[in-house]
This record gives sequence, C-alpha cells and structure tokens, in this order.
Amino acid sequence: MLALPPMPTWQSVHPLIVHFPIVLLLIAPLFIVIGVTSRPARSFPFLLVALILMALGTASAFVAISSGKAAAERTDHVHQAKTVLGEHQELAETTAGMFLALTLIFASIVFVPKLLKLQPSRAISTVLPLVFLMFYATGAVSLANTSHQGGRLVHELGVRAPIHPRAIPVESAERD
Repeated sequence: MLALPPMPTWQSVHPLIVHFPIVLLLIAPLFIVIGVTSRPARSFPFLLVALILMALGTASAFVAISSGKAAAERTDHVHQAKTVLGEHQELAETTAGMFLALTLIFASIVFVPKLLKLQPSRAISTVLPLVFLMFYATGAVSLANTSHQGGRLVHELGVRAPIHPRAIPVESAERD
C-alpha cells in the first residue's frame, strides 16, 4: 500500500529548511562573479539574480532560525548538546544578521546607479561588486561555521528531529 509521507511538525522541519539558506547564500557569489566578468552593459541581470538569491537565502535563514528554536525545545534530554546548541544558535543569529546587512548593501550597489541614472561603468559593475565579495566572504565563513555546529549536533551528538504524525494512506487521503 502506498502512503503519503508524514507531515512534519514545525519542530521537526528544521533539517528540511536549513539547507535552503546554505545553498542560496553560497551560490549567489557565483552570479556576482559572472556579472563582474561580463561587460558593464550586460552585468545587471547577473547582479540582480545574485541579489534575489541573497534575499531568498536571507529570508530562509530567518525561517530556519525560527524552526531551529522550536527544534531546540526538544533537545533538553541531550545534555551534552547544550553547549554546541548554544554556539549554533548564536552563530545562526549573527549570520542571519550579517546576510541581512550584506543583502541591503548589495541592493544599494545594484539599484543606486540605476536610480541615479549613471551609465554602466567598470567601477560600478566590477570594482564595487568585487569589494563587496570580500565582505561577503566573511558572511560565507560564518555560514559555514553555523552549518558545522549544526552538523556536530546531528552527527557527533545524535540530536534528531523526529517526525511524529503517522503516514496517511493514499486511499484515505483520496477519499477526503
């Protein structure tokens, strides 16, 4: 008999959500690099895609923090994990704040020249994004450290987010 996968609770959805900000925020710089290596007149679409990825990654980081706080309530029984969990939570909040600031700064790099009706130039389409990438690297390192601490919780300390609801048989789901 086929069964639908169980609907995870908010407390157990953290492992599903947490990978979105990691991927989105680590892919965004690739589009900046593509934009920087393009001619100034053609760089805007790539920089805009990078900005969209940053915004989505930053928003999903805050969602991951929310689900992580709910999941943390279930880890009281894992006493050894409290220190690592505290570090993970602190890093996550710091990282999300950093990426919020980085996203706002990059939005100004992308849109202020358009608002001021400046002609695309190497300084605007190359130099500013390259300088920005140096700061972005700090955020990426913080993201990697946050991810590492989360990985330690799961793989070293055995913290899990169990899914409690039972699977719904396809037949009964189709009748509803």
